[in-house]
Amino acid sequence: MKCQITVTDFTEQGTAIYIKIEVYDHQKKHRHQEELRFLGDLLYGDLVHPKKSPLSEECRLDTIAYLKQYFKSIG
Repeated sequence: MKCQITVTDFTEQGTAIYIKIEVYDHQKKHRHQEELRFLGDLLYGDLVHPKKSPLSEECRLDTIAYLKQYFKSIG
């Protein structure tokens, strides 16, 4: 994994899960904090958007995979 991912907070509202996350991208040597949202199995937010994300591609994909697994295990 080329990034360090920390879920700092989350809340469920109806079918949506709002997530506060901190990601350190080792490749770009930069830390990012953002709020993301799960609606069903879809994850929304600039941090994970293929064209808007400031993360390296590998870190972006690792972040998506980590969050899907994390919220699958608690849901």
